[in-house]
Amino acid sequence: MRILPLALALLAPLALAGPAPYYKWQSKLDGQIACQQTSPGEGWELFEGTPYRDLRCTQPIARMIWRAPGASR
Repeated sequence: MRILPLALALLAPLALAGPAPYYKWQSKLDGQIACQQTSPGEGWELFEGTPYRDLRCTQPIARMIWRAPGASR
């Protein structure tokens, strides 16, 4: 009976997680560009480090800069 509250407490943060971002990957063989969430495999390298929210890699995810309350700009 004590396991259920513990399990809910540990799994609750996962409910707030968003989808994984997409990245541009470039083929080392012929230079083609692919947009995927993970590497297509060996022979591919990260083309840009910019994360995207869509599967065509056209909408970059805006970086949020967090500042502590009362901190100067």
